[in-house]
Amino acid sequence: MEPFQRHKGLLAVMDRVDVDTDQIIPKQFLKRIERTGYEDALFFDWRWKPDGSENPDFELNLPRYRNATVLVAGRNFGCGSSREHAPWALHDYGIRSVIAPSFGDIFRNNCYQNGMLPVQLPDETVREIMERAKTKEGMQITVDLARQTVTLDDGYSASFEIDPFRKHSLLEGLDDIGLTLQNEPAIAGFESHRPSWLPSKR
Repeated sequence: MEPFQRHKGLLAVMDRVDVDTDQIIPKQFLKRIERTGYEDALFFDWRWKPDGSENPDFELNLPRYRNATVLVAGRNFGCGSSREHAPWALHDYGIRSVIAPSFGDIFRNNCYQNGMLPVQLPDETVREIMERAKTKEGMQITVDLARQTVTLDDGYSASFEIDPFRKHSLLEGLDDIGLTLQNEPAIAGFESHRPSWLPSKR
């Protein structure tokens, strides 16, 4: 997993609440298990018109938000189904962090497993970040996991909380498999002493 330590990028505003995983990545794109190739499917029903052309009114299609790598949104972002394709699609598009007052629990955990940082901040702080980003085109934001801060390039800054275990895993680039492999010598030692009557590990 790609580590997340400190990221600076263009901030996009999605001033919507209850953005669910069905909108982040619709069901027709869930036929593959690869983690890449979902960029064009992200927010498919909102980004594209029925004829395949861009919807010029959708946030990520606005010139001021093109190539954004951090998204700030309303409460309950990522609610809905448990599909891991949602953070896959966001990451494939280029989003490294999502800032919101609250998240769907499974979506948040899926972000942690895919090198993305969900930043939870109070409603009033998220609103302040949104309004500042709307006021200044091209607003850049720095998300610093080590310091647990988000800082706009106009000087506004806020601190966020994160579980120490999740922080460590992101900083080191460790998903659940990576964490398990840290104990590979102990696992190999245990397996080498398995009684012969137990089923083969193969």
